[in-house]
Amino acid sequence: MRKLALLLGSTMIAGSAAAQDGMSLGTLLLETVFRDSRPMTEAPVAATALDAEDLARVQATDFESLIGDIPGVNIFGGPRGMSQTPSIRGFDDDQIVLRLDGGRLNFGQAHRGRFFIDPELVQRVEVIRGGGSTLYGSGALGGVISIETRDAGDLLKEGQTVGGRTALSYSSNGETIGRSLAAYGDWGAVDAMFFLADRRMGDDLTDGGGNAIGRSAVDLQNGLVKLGFEPNADQRFELSYSKYTDDGLLPPNASSASDPLTDVNRAVDHDALRLSWDFNPGNSELLDLSVLLYSNRLEITEEQVSGGRLDTTKYTTTGVEVVNRSQVELGVPVELVYGFEAFRDEQEGDRDGALRSTYPNASAETLGVFAEATLGLSDRMDLILGLRHDRYHRDPDDSALDTVDRSFTSPRIGFSYRPTENWQVFGNVSRSFRAPSLSEIYNDGVHFAFTTPFGPGTTGSFVNRFVPNPDLKPETSTQVELGTRYAGTDVFRAGDRLGFSANIYNASVKDYVDQVVGDFSTVSPVFVPPGTLLFTDYTTTTNTDARLWGLEAELDYDAQDWFVKAGLTVNRGERDGGGNLGSIPQDRLTATVGLRPRADWEMGVKGTFAAEQTRLPEGATGGDAWQTADLFATWQPGRGALEGATVRLSVDNLFDTEYTIYPNALPQPGRTFKISTSFTF
Repeated sequence: MRKLALLLGSTMIAGSAAAQDGMSLGTLLLETVFRDSRPMTEAPVAATALDAEDLARVQATDFESLIGDIPGVNIFGGPRGMSQTPSIRGFDDDQIVLRLDGGRLNFGQAHRGRFFIDPELVQRVEVIRGGGSTLYGSGALGGVISIETRDAGDLLKEGQTVGGRTALSYSSNGETIGRSLAAYGDWGAVDAMFFLADRRMGDDLTDGGGNAIGRSAVDLQNGLVKLGFEPNADQRFELSYSKYTDDGLLPPNASSASDPLTDVNRAVDHDALRLSWDFNPGNSELLDLSVLLYSNRLEITEEQVSGGRLDTTKYTTTGVEVVNRSQVELGVPVELVYGFEAFRDEQEGDRDGALRSTYPNASAETLGVFAEATLGLSDRMDLILGLRHDRYHRDPDDSALDTVDRSFTSPRIGFSYRPTENWQVFGNVSRSFRAPSLSEIYNDGVHFAFTTPFGPGTTGSFVNRFVPNPDLKPETSTQVELGTRYAGTDVFRAGDRLGFSANIYNASVKDYVDQVVGDFSTVSPVFVPPGTLLFTDYTTTTNTDARLWGLEAELDYDAQDWFVKAGLTVNRGERDGGGNLGSIPQDRLTATVGLRPRADWEMGVKGTFAAEQTRLPEGATGGDAWQTADLFATWQPGRGALEGATVRLSVDNLFDTEYTIYPNALPQPGRTFKISTSFTF
């Protein structure tokens, strides 16, 4: 069994889908086990899990290509991996809880991205869609994305004590070369792994129209060390440290087009430290304890090529989580999960050594306690009752700005009904919240500025300034969800496997944090001698109300020698009183058909179909419909001198389609040939 330490111990991963000669048999059929030890077919939430084979098949160089096909999920920010942020059901960026090996990745600030890990190190990704604050706290309006990195148990072959893995990859678009090396061992009470990955780009990416995506060549390095210690069968300690760096020449807004006058040399340094303890004495039904201590430290430096201005951005999150799971009999069987978490965020920003008001020094502290009970009302029906209380404090390092102290309670009631062994119907009503970020509350100073000639001797100077708003309320959401899923074997023929899920949802959001950037259209100029007309407008952050709704569906059928996968996303959203939200993605359908002509070969084609986005806020630019096709093939000899080798070939965007994922500003890469080889020994 391998564990995925989710926040508050929320999800435990056990087992994986059976494989046909080493090939994955699908995503929906993974035996994903949540914190209360229920398999996926009984989990009362909309969730998708991708294992190592699913992830490796796409030969991802960024998180859009890694997980962007999951129903309900979009990765915004454009083709540059360092600018990408998550979106679930139209909730985006820090409205999503993002977690790396259990610890929260809370940083989210102005197009600087949130994914600080090379996809090569990722063993598994699990996405829980929908309001999840009862278990996950602030930020889980849209859901949770949990990333699990590789460990020794994932890579060791049966009967091995020590092993190693090397990998080499090439992507034609951007001339990207990826390399990785891993060494690992398991000596019973002690296990260890060392993993190092490196990805270098020799050129800028090119879109489907043959145009270079300027300043998109970024190099990255990522290292990971894990040490595990099991003094006995009842407990396990694990210590891990990862370091991620990337560097390149790109725009300060990495999701926008390059401008030689403002481009910056950017360098990112991210450290993640984890220490966990799992304790379950004698498989006790009362004590199944998980403790996690973690720290994430991020530093971004951006030196402007023209002018030499140097910006430094720092963000640190330190947290602790304690969770216990119990099973008791109270007239009916009851499964309990309960605990607390506390974390502190600190941010610092400077420009040329002086304080930077657009990223002010500030700190945030959050404490949450929670409990959730699953009552087995019958062999087929479970009732889920949950409650969480969070209190948060925001403190600016500026006496002119106010501190913020607020609290929020997140209840949840749900059910899971199993009409047959293979079918499940589930539903939830929950309240979720997101505390405003430090930047949303305290940003001050100049957002952007530019000048333009107005005639002989006269210049127009346009300045847009941030307006701090310590009175921002937390975003709150009442969400209703209803879903069903099916998982079975030997459905149409002996040995086949079928998985299906579908769900609908409605989220009423109060105090949605909305940023409005003034466009100078209603501003009167002020004359500044000797010849300047000064136009000043403002970027304000306010609360509004909104509603988001939609549906998602997944299909995964595997007949051993061939397979079919499909995913559907339909999201909608509007403000109360009318007006569309700008964060709602395009409707999307993905479909994959694959063959296994021999035990060591897998090949297939994936099609993605995105609808035109015409439901837009006033004045916004729409998103055109687009379709892409991708080819893939995998060869795993599994014998002789090539035992342990894997060769993957793929062609992304086969027809070199020029397309842009709404609401991104930049187009995606055009046709890309990829090849990778790995060898495990």
